[in-house]
Amino acid sequence: MAVSDPIADYLTRIRNAQQAGHRIVDIPASKLKKSMTEILYNQGFIHKYKFQEEGFNGQGSIRIALKYDPRTKQPVIRKLGRISTCGLRKYSKAADLPRIINGLGVAIVSTSKGVMTDKQARAENVGGEVLCYVY
Repeated sequence: MAVSDPIADYLTRIRNAQQAGHRIVDIPASKLKKSMTEILYNQGFIHKYKFQEEGFNGQGSIRIALKYDPRTKQPVIRKLGRISTCGLRKYSKAADLPRIINGLGVAIVSTSKGVMTDKQARAENVGGEVLCYVY
């Protein structure tokens, strides 16, 4: 089945898996989703991930092990939100990139130098399309 907004589908699959208390979620793969998964891993929002070549009609899949707080059993990712949508793209200059919860959260930005966090984009002084936020 074709998805009109693959990034929103990616975020929704993670959100739904956390609400259901699942430890692992499988998502159809793409280069953009792989980059976003690596950012989530590097920022400590997910436990681990694995790229698989087979699955989802030959396009491959991403298997993500979600991270939960051991004491409260609550997911580490409190909120996922899509900023730029298919109908309304949101672009920002490096100086105007959003700060998510005063730097505690992460905004994922697609720039001319690749997909990166808002902090990395500010450090490299590049702007781009603000895809989503995570905290």
